[in-house]
Amino acid sequence: MRRDTQLILCPVNLRHAKANFNAYDEAVAMAKRRGAKLLLATIAPEMERNLNVHDSVAYWTQQLRTFVAEHPADGVALETVVRTGAVHRQIVKLASERNVDVIVMESANPKVQDYLLGTTASHVVTHARCSVFVVRGQDVT
Repeated sequence: MRRDTQLILCPVNLRHAKANFNAYDEAVAMAKRRGAKLLLATIAPEMERNLNVHDSVAYWTQQLRTFVAEHPADGVALETVVRTGAVHRQIVKLASERNVDVIVMESANPKVQDYLLGTTASHVVTHARCSVFVVRGQDVT
């Protein structure tokens, strides 16, 4: 029996200026097809590398707003959230707290030959209670 999808979580890593956002594009398309709400999240580090960032949550909230403005999710109900901590743990925790139906995320380190998935994606797939859709980057060889 097919479950209705009401909430899709899409974590995005905004730390890479030239990042590929294939998972975000897929999550938006999936939300449109399923009539679901999209929960877009970014996880801020507990200790910023750049010591000029005094309020990490405020900084990453603004970065996430900028991202949404540059990549609109037309026709999709969208909510943003910023968390701090270990990325893999915060994704699983957020999905559980919000009763997410599916997580759509990128696979990290696609050039590392020893891993099928990146370590964050591996942890989320293993520990999330919901389905996880892992999007491979274009650079996979």
